[in-house]
Amino acid sequence: MYAREKAPSLIDPAGPTISLISAEPVFVMAAALNACGYDEGLEASAPIRKHVRDEMNQALAQSEDARTRRDALCLYIAQHRMTGSERDISQYISLALYLTPPPELEVTADLTEMPPDSTQVAEVVPLLRAFAAAVDLHGIWLTSHHLYDDEIDNLHDPLSQMIVSVNLYLKVPASTYDGRRFIVVIEPQLSPAVVNARIYGTDYVVVVSPANGKVPMADVRHTYLHYVIDPLLFQRSNAIDREQSILKEIHDAPLDFRFRSDTVSLTIECLIKAIEARTMDTGISEYRIPPGVDRSQLPRYEHERELYQQKVDAVKWAAVGHDMRQGYVLTQYFYEQLLQFEKDPAGLKDTIGEMVYSMDVDQQVHRARQTEFDKEGDEDVLQHSKPRALTGLDLAEARLASGDVPAATTMAQKVLASQDDSIASTADAARAHFILARVDLMSGHPDEAVEDFQKTLATSKEQRLLAWSHIYLGRMLDLECKRDEALAEYKEALAVRDGQLDTRLAAERGVKAAYVQRGHEHDCDDETGDNEPGPPPQPAQPGGSPAVGGPGGSAAPQPQPQAQGSASKPK
Repeated sequence: MYAREKAPSLIDPAGPTISLISAEPVFVMAAALNACGYDEGLEASAPIRKHVRDEMNQALAQSEDARTRRDALCLYIAQHRMTGSERDISQYISLALYLTPPPELEVTADLTEMPPDSTQVAEVVPLLRAFAAAVDLHGIWLTSHHLYDDEIDNLHDPLSQMIVSVNLYLKVPASTYDGRRFIVVIEPQLSPAVVNARIYGTDYVVVVSPANGKVPMADVRHTYLHYVIDPLLFQRSNAIDREQSILKEIHDAPLDFRFRSDTVSLTIECLIKAIEARTMDTGISEYRIPPGVDRSQLPRYEHERELYQQKVDAVKWAAVGHDMRQGYVLTQYFYEQLLQFEKDPAGLKDTIGEMVYSMDVDQQVHRARQTEFDKEGDEDVLQHSKPRALTGLDLAEARLASGDVPAATTMAQKVLASQDDSIASTADAARAHFILARVDLMSGHPDEAVEDFQKTLATSKEQRLLAWSHIYLGRMLDLECKRDEALAEYKEALAVRDGQLDTRLAAERGVKAAYVQRGHEHDCDDETGDNEPGPPPQPAQPGGSPAVGGPGGSAAPQPQPQAQGSASKPK
């Protein structure tokens, strides 16, 4: 089970499918990096980079407070250098994509919903906010924004031409709205030689820096090819799984782990490599037969054209061979398939299935086995936002939501058995009690559920846990026809004010009307006391990240608890 990542803050659900933009949070982060000695690519950068640096230096010279804020920021950055390369910068750019514009500069997602590389430096945000305010980076942005607009205007046509050429070759229609985004972000304060490309779920983001009105378009194109091709092959993942035997042959290849362990990722990358080889600029000037030549001379010119084509093909096949030695062992197969594809009027969407299903896997295994791999691999421009494996109580929440009650119980009990006196363990213990309380409800032990909810209320400082514990207790009291006590619980939940919509709505519903178990009726005038308290909908996961099957979601069916005891709090 993996944690789902939230989309970056610059993703506009109502915006265009493909866009070329600038982003103030990225501007602020890049400016801060420049203020702290980031000089890579400075000589090749657009003049705007020097302009912003001059503006910051002027503000720093006039303010001791600004210099103090700068020093604190730079100390943090210096202490968090890991590789001494552009990878150190990319983690800050990844974080910037999740920030709101100044002056707030707030993270727009819980850390559990963000890429791991961005969370490694998340503590820089308060320092960044203080520095940005001290040198008035928002003001510098406002006075410099027209220069960004000029760069966007310069790149609009080349980017459009690239997209059109890819669509024409693949014979796919212009992108239509399907909930996915391809966004190119211009940031001239970064090195023009480096491209920061990411996939966040279904959103594709590329951060580039122009130099002389140009960007590394090949890298942008590579990301766009992923944007077009990824969904076509993910839809056929079951068929691609039969390629598992190929993975055994590439364990020594200098590939990223995801390519050596996942057939779908490997297949996608090989197809893209093949497309890039078929459409590459070989650097050989195109040969044209001169107009008006005598018919008797045509055989000579035809021969020269054949020689030209052989040279072009040799360069392209050399690229395929290089990719094969890198470990992309299906590149040759797809290259050969594309030779036929180019002669067929059908588009890639209609032919990709045949390419996948007709593959002779044994033949490709043999071909991979005969390939001698390079010792070192090429750098991959596109960094997939790697999913974070759930552990501990996060995993227990997911197990419970999926209906695996024994596993959730074991994990929660293990936390309680190993707790100590630390603040962190106290918080974990409260959350473990919250999980066990829901387990008690699902297994028909409401007395134990009440006890665990009350332990959560007694030990937790997490507002979300407190609010949902009150809501659960209120619903149980409603089912026992103790309306006054239930109202008190719902009002306690509203008083907690955890800031989340689901808790507020659930508590407000409880105040307006007594909770009734779905599919059952009960009459609180009936004193028989045999109304069954039913489990309320699965609440959201503590910390603000929705659990699987959260409120209003599709949680697994829960067993109905038996009516036992009272949900009343002890006096």
